[in-house]
Amino acid sequence: MKIAIWQDRSPLGDTEAALGRLTSALAAAGAMGAATLVAPEVYFPGYNQPDIPAAALARDAAAIRRLSDACRSACCGLVVGYAERDGDRLCNSALALDAQGREVANYRKIQLYGAREKTIYAPGEGYATFDLGGVRAALLICYDVEFAPHIAELAARGAQVILVPTANMHPFVHVVRHTVPAMAANHGVTIAYANFCGDEGDLRYTGGSLIVGPHGEILAQAGETPALLVAEIPDADLSRLSTQAADLRRMPDAQG
Repeated sequence: MKIAIWQDRSPLGDTEAALGRLTSALAAAGAMGAATLVAPEVYFPGYNQPDIPAAALARDAAAIRRLSDACRSACCGLVVGYAERDGDRLCNSALALDAQGREVANYRKIQLYGAREKTIYAPGEGYATFDLGGVRAALLICYDVEFAPHIAELAARGAQVILVPTANMHPFVHVVRHTVPAMAANHGVTIAYANFCGDEGDLRYTGGSLIVGPHGEILAQAGETPALLVAEIPDADLSRLSTQAADLRRMPDAQG
């Protein structure tokens, strides 16, 4: 199975531009045989836009319906980050559509990052997993993937692939260089991590979007400019998979 990631500059609140660029990326990913394409965090309207609440989308918004049509046309699924409006609640969410344009998962970010996110969004309250071409897949968003307990829990639930829209910014280059590969290797999962590049307001994104195999091997990685990456997900070598989950010795609480 092939997975694609789309590293792009922020659309800066321009929904039409975002739809056009994403539709083109979907068509290319589908032509290369990808099962799904992963796009960055809060791609709609852009992670660092000034009025997120006004630009947030409901799950039945016209833009979402157009993405569904684009998936059908491309014969390719999509995972995309967006600011989700649910009544009075606003969430930093990732929507997963299959190659027929049907919603198969909607995940709300659990680990909100920094004061700004915590002011704008309500945190998610659960995980989201779904079938992706016969493989169990899960969604996380950006900061979530830096927490080993979340990766461990998803692996325990049978997830083999974790798809991660992100908006990782400078100076946190260690995340793409070290954290994501280590999480994949330590928990025996493939991680597809789709970041922004370029500048948005006072943020400069690191780029470096990558697909990492279950042994920590980098299958594809972008630089600091827009890029579409496609990689075939390898079968895990059971003799090389981490045995941490089975071998962990839990220590009793220390006594004073």
